[in-house]
Amino acid sequence: METTALETTPRAGYQAISSIVRLPKRADFLRIAAQKRRWAAPGLVLQVAPRPDDAVVASGCIRVGFTATRKVGGAVSRNRSRRRLRAAVNQVMTRSARDDCDYVVIVRAATVGRPFDKLVSDLEVALKKCDAFAYDHESDAE
Repeated sequence: METTALETTPRAGYQAISSIVRLPKRADFLRIAAQKRRWAAPGLVLQVAPRPDDAVVASGCIRVGFTATRKVGGAVSRNRSRRRLRAAVNQVMTRSARDDCDYVVIVRAATVGRPFDKLVSDLEVALKKCDAFAYDHESDAE
């Protein structure tokens, strides 16, 4: 009898993500950075940490924070980069992110000029490298 990796992978950490909520406090950003679970891609840096037990989050929601320093550019380019990353996060994390983690996405200088499909790819790779990629078992089974 042969078994596949999909059959032996636990479903823990996967639930359909219905919405993405912002990280509310600076302390959350610092806690996630202190975990040192991160991956730098050409278009972004992703930091991941387990969600604390005392966090009040609705079922099916994940918390994501975005940050862009002035080294990236002026206000216009920082805001544009954050908007592009928010769109990539909405596309990727609602179907592929673990729901038991908090995330911080950091803008890099290349974010503003990087093609959108490459940003999406960067985010998917970063999720996998940080062990935060949750495989959708229902769609993989088809």
